Amino acid sequence: MNCVDDKLKEELLELSRYIYDNPELGYEEYKASAAHAALLEKHGFQVQRGYLGIETGFRAEYVKGEGATVAYLSEYDALPQVGHGCGHNIMGTLSTGAAIHLKEHMGDSHGRIVVIGTPAEETDGAKVKYSKDGAFDDVDVALISHPFCANVKSGISFALKALRFEFFGRAAHAAAAPEKGINALDACISTFVNIGLLRQQIVPTARIHGIIKDGGTAANTIPEYACAEFYVRATSKSYLENLAERVCACARSGAEASGAELKITEFETGNDNLLTNRTLQECLCRNLAKVGITDIEEAGEANGSTDVGNVSHVCPTIHPSWNIMAPGEVYSTHTVEFREATLRQPAKDALMVNVCAMAMAGKEILDDPELLAEIKREFAEAVAND
Repeated sequence: MNCVDDKLKEELLELSRYIYDNPELGYEEYKASAAHAALLEKHGFQVQRGYLGIETGFRAEYVKGEGATVAYLSEYDALPQVGHGCGHNIMGTLSTGAAIHLKEHMGDSHGRIVVIGTPAEETDGAKVKYSKDGAFDDVDVALISHPFCANVKSGISFALKALRFEFFGRAAHAAAAPEKGINALDACISTFVNIGLLRQQIVPTARIHGIIKDGGTAANTIPEYACAEFYVRATSKSYLENLAERVCACARSGAEASGAELKITEFETGNDNLLTNRTLQECLCRNLAKVGITDIEEAGEANGSTDVGNVSHVCPTIHPSWNIMAPGEVYSTHTVEFREATLRQPAKDALMVNVCAMAMAGKEILDDPELLAEIKREFAEAVAND
């Protein structure tokens, strides 16, 4: 099981190259989704296309008797201008390949193997909707791994709320009759001042950052409309909810002081923080060691948000990274250089060994009820304490 056969290897490399050559933005990944689904069907999976109302999503299943459900999450959306600069061509291929490899080496194991195609990770991530709509309610564990310039364990991410504050005042001539106006921009600026003071009283792991989207168009007119957008982040879902309300209070007080009306909305889908399941991560590390990967770094501090976080609040989840670079190479994601690295031999070799390790981890979970029980115990505790 620690070696991908030549036929599957060829199919996976063709899949990755095809998606590389046909980059599609979020919710437009018709070719990528169809290619994944076709390969999974070829290998005996039952595929639901347009899963839960998302045209470019899918759910593929292979069932053998009664047992645990192991899900691999597949991403395949591209970026504007740079195409697959985040490596989703090879990333999604890893998940699909691991599921197929596990299916072909189940032996006496029983259970269900699932691949969920999750569009639009780079924008309005489908995993958020899928998490809300029950896609992971029957999943025992979920695995996904991101290409990178190092092997890194699954860590933490920021929970995120995207808040839009719109202020509505009354226009007036700023020189002739300023007293007749209600300055929406003043309300907006007061909000920034209030939030700046609030930052003194928040934990070091929280973040608040924003911009003024609209502050008026003429200096001689009292602005009747202003708009600001903020990202509010925290490494705890419960702390984020509290902090977001405090940020909204800053906007309310700014509006009240200026006499403006306020409208609060969320301009993007929010993310939950990633609750890495350490027991599941160590299971993967054991199997990575079996295929020769032992140089695995500990994850650092949270530095972004991901829709995988939402999945991790529904079922035990990991989201590590795997090295696709040659020795000495370090390229940042979202670049042309990283995109091109996904086609080179080191990335191809890394893909195959990670396919094996991810599949072997899945088989270990299918075969070891005590391991799965420990994974679930840790998950329940993490959700309760978040």
